[in-house]
Amino acid sequence: MSRQDHRPLTLRDVSEASGVSEMTVSRVLRNRGDVSEATRERVLLAAKRLGYVPNKIAGALASQRVNLVAVIIPSLSNMVFPEVLAGISRVLETTELQPVVGVTDYLPEKEEKVLYEMLSWRPSGVIIAGLEHSEAARAMLKASGIPVAEIMDTDGEPVDANVGISHRRAGREMGEAILAAGYRRIGFLGTKMPLDHRARKRFEGLTQALAKGGVEVADQEFYSGGSALVKGREMTAAMLERRPDLDFLYYSNDMIGAGGLLYLLEKGYDIPGQIGLAGFNGVDLLQGLPRRLATMDACREEIGQRAAEIIAAKVRGEDVDGLVVLRPTISAGDTLRRP
Repeated sequence: MSRQDHRPLTLRDVSEASGVSEMTVSRVLRNRGDVSEATRERVLLAAKRLGYVPNKIAGALASQRVNLVAVIIPSLSNMVFPEVLAGISRVLETTELQPVVGVTDYLPEKEEKVLYEMLSWRPSGVIIAGLEHSEAARAMLKASGIPVAEIMDTDGEPVDANVGISHRRAGREMGEAILAAGYRRIGFLGTKMPLDHRARKRFEGLTQALAKGGVEVADQEFYSGGSALVKGREMTAAMLERRPDLDFLYYSNDMIGAGGLLYLLEKGYDIPGQIGLAGFNGVDLLQGLPRRLATMDACREEIGQRAAEIIAAKVRGEDVDGLVVLRPTISAGDTLRRP
């Protein structure tokens, strides 16, 4: 899945698309000079549609790239992404390339802004989380003329290289394990999923697997922001107050799952007999809990390493396989009955 080579967009491309001179395009993009509002809007619209990003490297360096790799992730507070960054850094430190990080907070409009600013400095490559982007962001990635690696998720159509796991398959496999262990009344607790596409896909996979077994998700609880441990406790309490008959709780990540586990232990639940639970990500920090939470390793560090290897190889002009699909495995821990 190697992307075809193409030249970077130039002022001439924007000029031809907007029907004005290159000098006028330059004035608009640099916000200089006297240009009518109608012309300004026409130029900006043409640039956005093309995915054109101005070059902030002036003069003799204008035709070159800097030895930076733009790494764009949704969060630094989420424990997943520091491990991804560790994998990226481990590979790039053996090259002349250096990672520079931008954070989007899961917001498409912020991703556009971060991507625009980073591309304007002409990095040598981009590593960006997820496959879902706005039309403008996707246009910028396609038009950048540099290697792009979309990471974490393989359920979709990438711009260029793609490294990650199938979150739909991860959800299906967890659903199958839950059913195989004999649980039937299942609640799902997770982040607000219109923005967290990977959590949404795991939920879709879960419901598909349960449906094949004639089971539906009995209840759902969602959150955004705040301490994950506290939210996990709060959501678990709220769900079991509504549905005390539930016998399994599936959390979209380990941190809220850990909060739920601590709440259930405090209330004296028999785990995994009376109720089972599982999270996602395989966070090492939680190994010190009173019980080992059932989970699935998201291959975080390896994703970072493999993406960085692809970018570094492409920068060197090597032809490499740009599709890497990793396969996480389920760890039953102490909270999922063995069939």
